[in-house]
Amino acid sequence: MYKILTLNNISVKGLQRLPRENYEVASEVSHPDAVMLRSFKMHDMEIPASVAAIGRAGAGVNNIPVEKMTNLGVPVFNAPGANANAVKELVLAGLLMASRNINGAMKFADGLDGTDAEISTAVESGKKNFVGSELPSKTLGVIGLGAIGLRVANAALSLGMKVVGYDPLISVQSAWQLSSGVEKAVSIDHLFSQCDAISVHVPLLDATRGLASAERIAMMPKGGILVNLARGGICDDEAVLAALDSGHLQSYVIDFPTGELLKHPKVISFPHLGASTAEAEENCAVMVADSVREFLEDGTVRNSVNFPEAFMPRNGGSRITIANANVPNMVGQISTILAESQLNIADLLNKSRGDVAYTIIDLDDDISEATLDSIRAIEGVLALRYLPCNS
Repeated sequence: MYKILTLNNISVKGLQRLPRENYEVASEVSHPDAVMLRSFKMHDMEIPASVAAIGRAGAGVNNIPVEKMTNLGVPVFNAPGANANAVKELVLAGLLMASRNINGAMKFADGLDGTDAEISTAVESGKKNFVGSELPSKTLGVIGLGAIGLRVANAALSLGMKVVGYDPLISVQSAWQLSSGVEKAVSIDHLFSQCDAISVHVPLLDATRGLASAERIAMMPKGGILVNLARGGICDDEAVLAALDSGHLQSYVIDFPTGELLKHPKVISFPHLGASTAEAEENCAVMVADSVREFLEDGTVRNSVNFPEAFMPRNGGSRITIANANVPNMVGQISTILAESQLNIADLLNKSRGDVAYTIIDLDDDISEATLDSIRAIEGVLALRYLPCNS
């Protein structure tokens, strides 16, 4: 019986992927094998030593101590792309709201009072203050062409916009899905100088913090629109507010409002709604539940932010999985211990990602606790799991 600790409400559709005859799932459980969560902040949490995996039902993992988990040999799973359509739709909504001055127009309409005739007169007199522009007249820059960014780029093209994209690390899968009509920017500075509107779709890292800086915003044509539904901190808020005050930026669409941003009339703020659809929550929960289950039952690693992808069909015998520092001769040391224990390796897979390596080994026979302890004692081994024949 596997035990799963949930730190947030997880979609029932996702939890149904964990059969009750094999899984105990609860918000309070002792010695959990895995943790599933959404936005709960784990950094100050005392994480039980029994935890072998963490699953985030979403894309970002800023609320999880990933480095700490890596050093303990614990994979952190997420759900890349599961909420991509939901975020894409909100980006398009933000672009439309900004281009047509919908936010200001709605506030104006909400403030009207009087008889129907008086309201009609006020409408005809005031609507000239909210004249907007149409999207096909604009060039959209998309920074980051992952699951969300490529959908935004393709959708903007279908709306008649000219689209310029930038992503030096674009995956082969994303490249295949990206429309050939998306033009390639040679640099971020080049993109800023070419685009009337820019949408950012990158994680918040040291390299991306303040990516939309005062210098880059100044490169945009006057009256530009900036959309940030990725993470707060990617855009320099002070620089954005200064550009809004000067009129260089027409609007800033943000999903991570602050007190200062909320006060500004040219800021369109959403309360972190990017992935807040029933469909996205279900998709995220299903994807991460499947990843956690595969890992617990077979040692398979898919959609991990800190471990290499690793899949090997079960050979029918027992299986061990080892997470270790990515240093020479680890597999050799493990193989030697198995040979000394008269254990035959039926199949072996070794993958690495940065400083971490992950090995799956199928054996013809069961393995003793003494042999497992010998492998655990190898310098650099972070975690070892044993999956018997009947697991």
